[in-house]
Amino acid sequence: MNIGLIAHDAKKKLMQNFCIAYRGILDKHELYATETTGRLIEEAAGLNLHKYLAGHLGGEQQLGAQIEADALDLVIFLRDPESPITHEQSSNRSIVRLCDIHNIPLATNLATAELLIKSLDRGDMEWREMYK
Repeated sequence: MNIGLIAHDAKKKLMQNFCIAYRGILDKHELYATETTGRLIEEAAGLNLHKYLAGHLGGEQQLGAQIEADALDLVIFLRDPESPITHEQSSNRSIVRLCDIHNIPLATNLATAELLIKSLDRGDMEWREMYK
């Protein structure tokens, strides 16, 4: 399965810890991330990732294009709901909207991310193969 990983600055450490905790599951899949998040995950968890540009330089749009092409099966987007309104807000809405339109499972917080990763490990996401 192809998994997209994105984290706002305030959530990058949480994403690193998540990837360390679930390294055994994540290592079995193709991982995609924006530049900074990807580099931090590689350093912390030792996972190999395909990295896009940094989010603010177009990485979120690259990830969005992959969602539109139905090339991602799952997205974990650890967002900071407390962040001030910036250009990120429109990018956030775009990623969430695209996942909704293309029926891509999306986690925007740690609790949902853990549920989706455990579901993936149990084989509950195999419907994505049939869906494609």
